[in-house]
Amino acid sequence: MLDGTTAFVTGASQGLGREIAITFAEAGANVALAARSDGIDETAELIDAPERTLAVETDVTDSESVADAVDATVDAFGGLDCLVNNAGIAGPTAPVERTTDEEWLETLDVNVVGMVRTVREAAPHFRESAAGSIINISSIGGKRPYPNRTPYAASKMGVIGLTRALAFEFGGSVTVNAICPGPVEGERIRNVFERQADERGIDAEDVKDELLESFAMNELVPPEEVAETARQLAGPSSRHVTGQDINVSSGGAWY
Repeated sequence: MLDGTTAFVTGASQGLGREIAITFAEAGANVALAARSDGIDETAELIDAPERTLAVETDVTDSESVADAVDATVDAFGGLDCLVNNAGIAGPTAPVERTTDEEWLETLDVNVVGMVRTVREAAPHFRESAAGSIINISSIGGKRPYPNRTPYAASKMGVIGLTRALAFEFGGSVTVNAICPGPVEGERIRNVFERQADERGIDAEDVKDELLESFAMNELVPPEEVAETARQLAGPSSRHVTGQDINVSSGGAWY
């Protein structure tokens, strides 16, 4: 359980981030719900524990916004123990020669540098915690890249490298791990399938079936299983798990 701890979850307005925030709250944690959209208020309503939730508007591409959000969290709950870096974007779906500098920079800024900003602001508070943990949401798309997704693949492999470096930098004081989900059930992956289908001139269901046929379980990943993995990594039974990239992928990646 996570009773008495405080977690800061980015991208908590919808999808996987919302599921992680709800799971942490159900485990007894105080949870800061950080995202750019007002969906964080809806997430707070779903949790229905106002004394243990804080909806705080946060843009991970803006250092000042991140600093203000972390400060608000510490002021509200008296400290910070866990950071879940979930905010991310899909980036463009196109052959590399049709991607632009702007698309590359935006994808890397949100998916990698955005995590650095949150870690940088949270680090002093983690060092005062007896149970500090950082959980970075990567993707098996960084391990077995999908066609026409070069910026996304580079960013998600970058998250794994960042995770390993931070694990050694923090040493025994803070655990740092990455979760690499496969395609997670929900609107986001449906949009990805549709963009791939448009690019290739086929049906979105065919894109989905083709991908899942290469997985051991041939199934999309339920978001609650990724959230439960995050909860375990933040808990006391995982204090010696650090520097790892853990697949929750229906057998879509093997390393």
